[in-house]
Amino acid sequence: MTLTACAINCSLAPSGKRESSTDAMIGVLRDAFAMHDVIVGEPIRIADHDVKPGVTSDEGDGDAWPQIREQILAADILVFGTPIWMGQASSIAKRILERMDAFLSETDEQGRMPSYGKVAVAAIVGNEDGAHWATSQLFQSLNDTGWTIPAVAACYWVGEAMQSTDFKDLEKRPEKVAKTAKMVASNAAHLAKLLKDAPYPG
Repeated sequence: MTLTACAINCSLAPSGKRESSTDAMIGVLRDAFAMHDVIVGEPIRIADHDVKPGVTSDEGDGDAWPQIREQILAADILVFGTPIWMGQASSIAKRILERMDAFLSETDEQGRMPSYGKVAVAAIVGNEDGAHWATSQLFQSLNDTGWTIPAVAACYWVGEAMQSTDFKDLEKRPEKVAKTAKMVASNAAHLAKLLKDAPYPG
């Protein structure tokens, strides 16, 4: 069974402005998913698109969310990448979660949201504490909007507080990060296959 994953990067900076540690962490997960024949698409850099504020699936003229939403829901797995800013998931990440609130009113005859049967994992980076808090923010919101969260669903790295080293600048991947990525990918792929074969009844 071939599975696909859609990766989103909620960095505050658009492409080309600077290298992204969030992309680097998504790359760690992409390599791990490849071992389970999961195809991870090119990350969508949300800051490159005009995703308007709001809680509907289409906020009108110029809103980039409808197309991004379509790409996300076309995949079996969502890789939700965000940096940590001020100890929290980025403001862009929160905007994406707010836009997914529309799923609550977009249910089918069995009460299933469009995200039902799809798995979500997280890729988080930052230079100070906050990975657990950001993970709790993401997973509670994603679960509320219909996504299924597997065991060991987050791969993260945080550097020493008050220092300037970024994940993308590390000479090699930390062993613990690589090991966690393998577990995240294995569990997510396994769960996605199960849900694809036997969807939630609603």
